[in-house]
Amino acid sequence: MTIFIILIGFLIYPSVSQAESFDMASSAFQDNDTIPVKYTCDGGDVNPPLAFKNIPVKAKSLVLTVSDPDAPEGTWSHWVIYNIPPNTGEILENTNPGTEGLSDFGKYTYGGPCPSDQKTHHYIFHAYVLNTILSINEGPSMTEVERAIRGHIIAQTKLTGTYQKSPFKSQS
Repeated sequence: MTIFIILIGFLIYPSVSQAESFDMASSAFQDNDTIPVKYTCDGGDVNPPLAFKNIPVKAKSLVLTVSDPDAPEGTWSHWVIYNIPPNTGEILENTNPGTEGLSDFGKYTYGGPCPSDQKTHHYIFHAYVLNTILSINEGPSMTEVERAIRGHIIAQTKLTGTYQKSPFKSQS
């Protein structure tokens, strides 16, 4: 009887291996590597390219948040984008494939790494696969999007980049 119940559990609930197979990478930087200046406020301030692999078949939408937990003010949101179509295999540099929420810069667009101090900051690109398309008020903050996705996450992954402002400004 116990084996039968366990077997039914495997059939009803999504497999852990499916959730673990969802992955995100960037051709601009590796996990825990330095984010190139081009993607920061010291450069072009454009979003880096991102690629997704093994998006679960049951996906209805994707969500991407970018945050800096090392900010002196507390976790700082740099990009909030939701209702990304589930067939999105990649987000190209300087593009927006979904609906943008409000970042802590007060903008509805990507805001690159821009630490206010000389310390190394970590920027977490967190991608979520949802079993729904979000229906939330226009212009949500990262906190509001994170609240809305609770109970709808099929899989998630993250990619961390680092950035530290140079103490010296280059002279042109």
